[in-house]
Amino acid sequence: MVISMRIVGVIPARGGSTRFYNKPLANILGKPMVRWVYQHSREVECFEEVYIATDSNEIKTVCENFGAKVIMTSKEHDTATDRLYEVSQQIEADLYVMINGDEPAIEANDIVKCIPVDFNKEEFYVSNLMTDFTDPVEVVDTSNLKIVTNKDGICLFISRSPIPFPKGGMNYAYQKFVGVGAFTKKALQYYHETPRGPIERIEENDSFRFIENRKDIYYINAHCKTISVDTPKDIEKVEEYMLESGGIPVYTLK
Repeated sequence: MVISMRIVGVIPARGGSTRFYNKPLANILGKPMVRWVYQHSREVECFEEVYIATDSNEIKTVCENFGAKVIMTSKEHDTATDRLYEVSQQIEADLYVMINGDEPAIEANDIVKCIPVDFNKEEFYVSNLMTDFTDPVEVVDTSNLKIVTNKDGICLFISRSPIPFPKGGMNYAYQKFVGVGAFTKKALQYYHETPRGPIERIEENDSFRFIENRKDIYYINAHCKTISVDTPKDIEKVEEYMLESGGIPVYTLK
């Protein structure tokens, strides 16, 4: 890792979701979900700091009570990347690593895989994590984003539909989106200044802000276990996995 680089972790934690109100505060094994994400993010050694970015005073209070640094952001943001851009206007860094607040099972040794060994902090750079599907049923589940990359790991397309379609054969490992990504300030500025395109509007995926304009996003296969919490019913799956994967870790937050 380049020692001179300032890298920060940012956890977007939106409060006003109509589908799952105050999702970041959902109880998982006795702790709010956002706390699990924060604890795993704090273990990333190259992070100079970890911030929780929210639009909710209730979430802010809960997070500050367990020792997190919180940045209040606008309620008007449509995407997590919009929220990350606002953080980049308040916090100076060379690389902003976004860890989605609905990824409580993601661990530090996986988070770091989106961080390049070397990069030009003045240039455009975006990377994101993906992982292999292990259950064929998940491939056809529209709640899971499917990722297709070229041989260099640059994203070609993302969809909730199963892509690529296996017309010529079944010898293909499907990859799904993992909610961890890294952005330089120039990339976030580009995102902020570029209007939504037609595919982004249809798919409702903000990565298309870059893809539709031929800006490269690198997808790194973290080969990790990820269970994102999209609805209350997902909590049971997350708790079961966390209990079966070696017990509940004990953290001392300072």
